[in-house]
Amino acid sequence: MRTTLTLEPDVAKALERLRRERDASLKEVVNDTLRAGLAAQEAPAKGRGPYRTPVSAGRPRLPNVDSVADVVALAEGDSHS
Repeated sequence: MRTTLTLEPDVAKALERLRRERDASLKEVVNDTLRAGLAAQEAPAKGRGPYRTPVSAGRPRLPNVDSVADVVALAEGDSHS
């Protein structure tokens, strides 16, 4: 497929540098670069593992609570209104 591209100056400069380094045609460099960019866009994002603190924070001081009312009761005692 033939098309016309307008390249930003920094992109054109980088492509020209790659063309010279590889002793390849501009067509080859553009196609290789686009393939690499498209593959990177299509690849699933690398997920991070769970966050870990550098030191142990110890055991939780609060029991498991399932509702806000349980938290308030624990913080203020059973006399909260």
